[in-house]
Order: sequence, then C-alpha cells, then structure tokens
Amino acid sequence: MMHVIETGSLTLEPQTAAHAEEMFAVLSDPAIYEHENEPPPSLEWLRARFAQLESRRSANGQQQWLNWVIRLPSSELIGYVQATVDRNGRAAIAYELSSPYWGRGLARQAVQAMISELVERLGFSPASLEQRMKHHVEPGERLMQREER
Repeated sequence: MMHVIETGSLTLEPQTAAHAEEMFAVLSDPAIYEHENEPPPSLEWLRARFAQLESRRSANGQQQWLNWVIRLPSSELIGYVQATVDRNGRAAIAYELSSPYWGRGLARQAVQAMISELVERLGFSPASLEQRMKHHVEPGERLMQREER
C-alpha cells in the first residue's frame, strides 16, 4: 500500500529496517534533543524499532503506522515524516529533520506531500469546524478525518 512519494526536490521512501543505519546518524544530531526526548540508544535498537514499524500496524491493530524517510536528490537521508492513523480515521503527524536542514522549508514540503498522500490514497478530508472544536485543535494545526468504510 505504501509507495515512494516524489516532490519537487525530495523523495519520501517507505521507512524500513534497511534505513536504520543512515537514520541513526540523522537521529544522533544533538541539536534535535534540545526540543525532543532523546536519541535512539543504539543502532540495533533503531533497526528493531524500524522492523516493528514495517508491519504498518500496532500490535492490537488499532493504529496504522505510515512512516517515510526523507531523501534529498543527492541521495542523503535528512529525516522522516510519519502519520499514525487511529481506528476513527484521525491521523497524528510528526516529522524530524537533521538540524543542518532546519529553516529551509523541507519539513513543510515533506509533510505537505505526505498529507496529499493521506488525503488521496486513504480518503482523508479536512475535519469540520465541529470536529476541530471537539478535539481542541490549536491554531496552526490541521485536523483531517476519514469516514469509516
């Protein structure tokens, strides 16, 4: 179901355990953890985590995990984007970029490409004002939803 997403200047590849080594270097950037929790404890841990995420579903089947690594035209991996889709069709979106790429609009471009993929392939649409109020959507956040099938 997941496939490569091409944008003007980025490629989003479905994240797999094979990306762990390159992503370990990205996620070892100390600048990231001024704003986030902590880096992965080891390459082996990250490889196992990525292998788990390759299932694209939580163990209880309640969430769909959609993760892509972000690759530049130079072939360098610079981060990831992800969407965790719950059984009600709500998606939580996250991203992380290596600090040398902050402030260039690359995260915005990658997230927009992923959202377009979610909207088109998974049937998401913008949530109603009522739904946004119900879920306390903050200014600058976007709530998307999908009708149950």
